[in-house]
Amino acid sequence: MALPPLSTEQRRAALNKAVAARKERAAIKDALKHGKSSLREVLAEDSETIRRMPVRALLEALPAIGKIRARKVLAELRISEGRRVRGLGPQQRKRLLDRFATQH
Repeated sequence: MALPPLSTEQRRAALNKAVAARKERAAIKDALKHGKSSLREVLAEDSETIRRMPVRALLEALPAIGKIRARKVLAELRISEGRRVRGLGPQQRKRLLDRFATQH
């Protein structure tokens, strides 16, 4: 299905919205990386940007967690690599928070 053509104003608004979302994601990842926020705090926020983020990206933002370790944790917790935060079930969310409760 082809996208409808956008007017210049609509395209500019969409680009601005995308830039704002990227900035918010970067701020969230930076806060996690530098210990300003915990995983529990980030998951408790009701932000559309956070809900759309892949869980893997959040884990990779944690200190001492890289791409390989994030994949291993997701496999260990039985969470799909492509799962987004909004798609986490209650048990998956609990296992994730329990896994990182003492570390971060």
